[in-house]
Amino acid sequence: MSEFHFLQPLDVLYLRGNRLFGDSSATGEAIMPPWPSMAAGAIRSQILASLDVDSGQFAQGKALITGALAQSLGTPDQPGDFRVSHFLLAKYQASLGATPTSRPTEQVEVYLPLPADVVVLADNSNKQPHYLQPHPLPAAIQTSAHCPQIPVLRTAKQAKPEAGLWLNSAGIQAWLNSQAIDASHLVESKSLWKIDSRLGIALDAQGRTTDDGQLYTVETVALAEDIGFLTGIAGAENLLPANGVLRLGGDGRGAQHSQIVWQPPQPDWELIAQTKRFRLLLTTPGLFEQGWLLPGMTAENGGYLWKTPDISAHLVTASTARAETISGWDIASNQPKPALKAVSSGSVYWFNQFEGDISALQKLVEHSLFHIDAYPDQKRCAEGFNNIMIAAWPL
Repeated sequence: MSEFHFLQPLDVLYLRGNRLFGDSSATGEAIMPPWPSMAAGAIRSQILASLDVDSGQFAQGKALITGALAQSLGTPDQPGDFRVSHFLLAKYQASLGATPTSRPTEQVEVYLPLPADVVVLADNSNKQPHYLQPHPLPAAIQTSAHCPQIPVLRTAKQAKPEAGLWLNSAGIQAWLNSQAIDASHLVESKSLWKIDSRLGIALDAQGRTTDDGQLYTVETVALAEDIGFLTGIAGAENLLPANGVLRLGGDGRGAQHSQIVWQPPQPDWELIAQTKRFRLLLTTPGLFEQGWLLPGMTAENGGYLWKTPDISAHLVTASTARAETISGWDIASNQPKPALKAVSSGSVYWFNQFEGDISALQKLVEHSLFHIDAYPDQKRCAEGFNNIMIAAWPL
């Protein structure tokens, strides 16, 4: 089971990706939402600090921890059971006098970027969400698609899709059950955060002086009031204090963390069992050995079969954005992490002919796709990649 904490920044956040600065006066772009590895590093460091463990010696691989802490964190090279199970943008307002175990779930509003199977079109000032639906193309139309069907948007007239929109909690629940999404379920990103540019200048490492002409601009993220990150932590029960302040993001800006009570939204599992169809959504970037194919997928009869020890299903089609590159800085070894291609969060896969027990699908949601494949390694598993949601796909 996961333990949930709300991380609320006390200042702007430096959320850099993996793009290096270019020429003088270049701009360092922020990535939003950030990778879950940001929360994983901050929370593990906070656990060590709260238990008076020397993080520097721990980073060198020295055996300073035992018992439950060792079981959870392991070592930098061989992580333990710790894993970021959820990482969502959220709004939380604490009640006066509330305790971590008495806070109602209604106080938490979570937000999710539009899944790849939802397109919002603007008709004058009205926003109209539409679902993409898999559809076989006529034989006369040839494409480079790997699946026999492709996601199709059917509308009465042409329109340009709206960008920068997120689903609120009610919209997420509607999407999970394949129900109609309306304008009340949509939230504009500008109401959740804004970009605040900061000017800097490079320093000469030896002389500790400024370098001539080496000005640069960095984008920082200023979250709106009461907005932060809802973070689920598995494998670290009762190790992180209920409340505290930790370092988050680049430049180690402060953020409050508070343990809260939250129940993840669930789809209609009975409907999935009856129809034997479902959709799969990546809520964090997916690191897969076969590119865009989920672990366990194999080519079969012109399509793809997804087979694990507990389930099997046929891939109908998928909607994925351009792959992104995941990297980062390994503080323990003081070197860059290997750069890996990742399937973007928000990507959607459609499956039919499901065979197996529904509890096996529920277990995949709880334990992530790392439950069936450890690629690339346990370090990335602990960082919260490959997390998913399962949604209904009615007939």
